[in-house]
Amino acid sequence: MRTNKKTSKMINNNQAIIYCRVSTEKETQQTSIERQKSELEKIAEDYGLEVVHVIEEKASGYEIDREGILKLLDLIKEDKAQSVLVQDDTRLGRGHAKMAILHQLRKDDITIYTIQDEGELRLSEADSMVLDIVSIVEEYQRKLHNLKIKRGMRAAVERGYRPQDNLSGERIGGRDKKEVPIEDIVRLRERKLTFHDIAATLRGFGYDVSKATVHRRYREYEEAKSNQDLNS
Repeated sequence: MRTNKKTSKMINNNQAIIYCRVSTEKETQQTSIERQKSELEKIAEDYGLEVVHVIEEKASGYEIDREGILKLLDLIKEDKAQSVLVQDDTRLGRGHAKMAILHQLRKDDITIYTIQDEGELRLSEADSMVLDIVSIVEEYQRKLHNLKIKRGMRAAVERGYRPQDNLSGERIGGRDKKEVPIEDIVRLRERKLTFHDIAATLRGFGYDVSKATVHRRYREYEEAKSNQDLNS
């Protein structure tokens, strides 16, 4: 394998993780693991990368629930490394699993180095197109989610809902609140908002609540009210 001394590629945040994978538990595969590790250590040296973790895994690339790959993603989330070194992109995964992992690494702004590419990963045109489409869809899903929240909040205010008066004196925004304010659900329901809009409105004011939870809490409230009336 040809290696290149590319000092221009050296970066300040140069921590890297080596990830090696084989698909079977056969003893003969251990040689492949060791070869991957050795060659990837050479890549790290050529690019001035500090290897902070080496992950070795024996598992199918089609599986997403792999201890090694989950550890890799955890380390990245903890900002333990900015680069990942693999033999080639199929070591990260195959099929849908590979695309999901590549998408996550791309979102985390992780540089991938491979033995196959003798440097930074060069995606195929098809893989690049898929990742671009996934990113676009994800962005629009986020926009739609935010628009739903704004729509629910606007509808509530138009119907006379005043969150500054009704949210039990809680600070708006900040951390998600574990308790769902049933009194606010009832007020919004009385103003003819749907459960979907009620959930969106409460999320906008910091409550971590779904449509199903709002519906369930309102149903519990109605049942409790009915029982109270019967016992009166």
